[in-house]
Amino acid sequence: MTASFAWQKSTYSQDGGDCVELTAQGGAVLLRESDNPAVVLTTTRKDLALFLRFLKAAPTAPVRRG
Repeated sequence: MTASFAWQKSTYSQDGGDCVELTAQGGAVLLRESDNPAVVLTTTRKDLALFLRFLKAAPTAPVRRG
């Protein structure tokens, strides 16, 4: 299903496999982890913008677990 989409990742991402990729399809934004491309999250542009603003305003970077 997602193979035909034009997935994009940040220019800050390196060539490793641990990148968040996204694509826009109609009114939706799809996000996936490049290490596990079968799992896709769907959101709206508005909700993604709110989430990114929240992350940028956080006093410290979130801790990655796992």
